[in-house]
Amino acid sequence: MIRLMTAGESHGKGLTIIIDGMPAGIPISQDFINRELEKRQVGAGSGGRQQVEKDEAELLSGVRFGKSIGSPISMIIWNKDHNNWGDKMSIEEQSDEIVESAKVTQPRPGHADLAGVQKHGFDDVRNVLERASARETAARVAAGGIFKQYLLTKNIEIASHTLQIGDIKVDSKYSFDYIKNTYENDPEIRCVDPGKSREMKQLIQRARIDKDTLGGVVETWAVGVPAGRGDYAQWDTKLDGQIAQAMMSIQSVKAVEIGPAIENAGKYGSEVHDEIHYRHPESSVIPDPDRGSMDSRFHGNDKDMYFRKTNRAGGIEGGVTNGMPIIVRVYHKPISTLYKPLQTVDIKTKQSADATVERSDICVVPRAGVVSEAMLSFVLAREMV
Repeated sequence: MIRLMTAGESHGKGLTIIIDGMPAGIPISQDFINRELEKRQVGAGSGGRQQVEKDEAELLSGVRFGKSIGSPISMIIWNKDHNNWGDKMSIEEQSDEIVESAKVTQPRPGHADLAGVQKHGFDDVRNVLERASARETAARVAAGGIFKQYLLTKNIEIASHTLQIGDIKVDSKYSFDYIKNTYENDPEIRCVDPGKSREMKQLIQRARIDKDTLGGVVETWAVGVPAGRGDYAQWDTKLDGQIAQAMMSIQSVKAVEIGPAIENAGKYGSEVHDEIHYRHPESSVIPDPDRGSMDSRFHGNDKDMYFRKTNRAGGIEGGVTNGMPIIVRVYHKPISTLYKPLQTVDIKTKQSADATVERSDICVVPRAGVVSEAMLSFVLAREMV
């Protein structure tokens, strides 16, 4: 069983990652991991933090001579911005004057701020926001760099793209190859449709001028996953349930969809379910597939000649993979930090006040895809061991 843990605060010394249960003998490249981290730092709608940090993961254990050795893998990402925070994030005791001056007391609507204060009885919102911050996703992306390298040894590839920002949505057809190339072709938005990408970028620019924020939808594909992974026998072994939990844990994600599930809910069953076909071994012909099954890798194992021409189930039926691409959509709400803040209540005075303003993004969606990829790769790697 592969396990993943992260630790660290947004403006603390660094983020640490521990991966336990990774098989021995897997080729591990630190450069591969750091290329994943680069993807998280580039994108339209990003805030000032990205100009401060240049995230690089340092492998500390579990890898020798370029391969995993079966012991826990640990990494650290140093926070360069920690130098600018000094006493505010000190591990050592500080004077009452410094402690009081560092307190944040105006929780942001939509953030974990107030809920965390109520959970632990804090009088300082910073105790919550530092860990609840999306800065933590850098640790997940580094871990994803490990899991992706493991999955590549199983011929499984994972990629994502921006499906929607605000009310602008991609409605054209696309293949996995288009999705794989969005970072190289369109690093700021990562959209398969150049026209929609321009509209999305303009929308983000308007939101920045208006001191507002935007959400959207990221779609992630995993191809080459064999049929029969996951289980239908218990509620907690269903693979779609595991994927949904992992994806919902990403900061600002409020909904998860396997395949076009929301659209399917408004249709008849005859319009939704993927018909099953069989290709006899002596036949070399594969019927033209619809979107979601673009080459022969997606039709199951060599010994399994069943196939589907459509993929409305998103690659999972009854909690079990069916050999088609796994397609997951996550819905990000707009970021909670507004530069034109909403009203809140000061937890010290109990009076109305403007919510605190932390340095933040306008829209995380273009950079969030690599986080979804990391979490999907974690679930699939755990299933493949």
